[in-house]
Amino acid sequence: MFDFSGENIVLVGALLLFVAVIAGKLAYRFGAPALLLFLGVGMLFGLDFISYRSVDMTQFIGMIALCIILFTGGMDTKFTEIRPVIAPGAVLATVGVVVTALVLATFIWLVAPWLGLQMPFLLALLLASTMSSTDSASVFSILRSKKQGLRQNLRPLLELESGSNDPMAYMLTILLVGILTDDAGDAGVGASIFRFAVQMVVGALAGYLIGRLAVWTINRINLVNHSLYSVLLLAFIFFSFAFTDLVGGNGYLAVYLSGLVVGNHKLTQKRPLTVFYDGFTWLMQIVMFLTLGLFVNSNELLDPRVLALGGLVGAFLIVVARPLSVLLCLAPFRRFSTRARLYVSWVGLRGAVPILFAIYPLMAGVEHANLLFNVVFLSTIISLLVQGTTVSGMANLLGLAYEERESAFDVNMHEDMKSALTEVEVNECMLESGHTLKEITLPENTLVMMVCRDGEYFVPQGKTELRLGDKLLVISDRSDELASTYKDMGIDEVMKLR
Repeated sequence: MFDFSGENIVLVGALLLFVAVIAGKLAYRFGAPALLLFLGVGMLFGLDFISYRSVDMTQFIGMIALCIILFTGGMDTKFTEIRPVIAPGAVLATVGVVVTALVLATFIWLVAPWLGLQMPFLLALLLASTMSSTDSASVFSILRSKKQGLRQNLRPLLELESGSNDPMAYMLTILLVGILTDDAGDAGVGASIFRFAVQMVVGALAGYLIGRLAVWTINRINLVNHSLYSVLLLAFIFFSFAFTDLVGGNGYLAVYLSGLVVGNHKLTQKRPLTVFYDGFTWLMQIVMFLTLGLFVNSNELLDPRVLALGGLVGAFLIVVARPLSVLLCLAPFRRFSTRARLYVSWVGLRGAVPILFAIYPLMAGVEHANLLFNVVFLSTIISLLVQGTTVSGMANLLGLAYEERESAFDVNMHEDMKSALTEVEVNECMLESGHTLKEITLPENTLVMMVCRDGEYFVPQGKTELRLGDKLLVISDRSDELASTYKDMGIDEVMKLR
């Protein structure tokens, strides 16, 4: 095994990160979830090179990483996109988690004796609760790396669900761990429900207020060194989690809502902050999955009971528990087609979060905690292999996918500028009055700043001849008039760059 001196830790860490990034590139090329390969790299190094089994450190790394992942997920989510799906998203993130846990727990409780395992229902419910939420890191990374649009507002629905359902699963896990270890006291069902409600309300309120405080502070502090804005925001992320937990709220919910508030307000240095936290989130995902891969004992995964129960749990979760909970939760919302419901049922990926939650029983000394952890780990691998590799294919099969256009122009404008910046593609209707730029009718105070043609960029003049397929970067002080002009020209796809 490896000697863990300071220099060697840095060397091994660098090698792990390098191999993980290369694995991520291979995963993208072959359509596999990058996070699965990160997990595999950790397991591979843990076989012969590194001996790592620190429960406390693994839980701490997971907590830090999850805070960053949830915050960035919230910051990247546009409220205008999730507004139409807030109701179904909230139901999936709360009721859906409970239904999934109950259905899966009943299955585990019934099937465990056939495998020679004595598992009380509460222990089965604990196992199911750790796996009851979809993993935000997996969903965010896969959906955004595919660059594939989803009809019927499915992408914001899935992102909203996966970003906000971890608190419910966390609460269920902590509550059941307390009951099974007699740390919950004499609290009954009513008291537990009241405690859960208080944690959710306090978490939501604290997350919103701290998010607004972060926006106010960043916009007024006027730092000379712009690099410090990312450090300041990092302080707010951890403060949001720790302070909310300290006052009895749900820290993970607070972090996600803080990110949602920050991302949907005007913010000084917003573009650099977004770029920084996108890369930082990937680093946290890699570190978390590598750590979990190193933590697992591969020999324990090959135990026949783990293989049997893990395989059955993974299959039942994908085929029965998840679809049943989705169909029940989306039943009141008639606007979703049957194909959309099937797709939401399928994209219920499990990832690092269930594995992270499965560490809490280990820390508390719950009976059969090792078995629970290994079953969750194996079931997660099955979910990533089966569901993660078919996210794009299933959308195409159900006719819900469309090609998502990428902007030809990468523009960063100051937040105080009121002008609207849009990108459109030249069509036949636009050229009916003439092929030169000066013959195109545009509102006053509107300017075509740049043209992209076959990957080449140039600044146009009035005499510039436009061609079909040219992409125009247009700036205007009269966005409403410009939108009307685009409509008259038969331009349906308008990319708003700010």
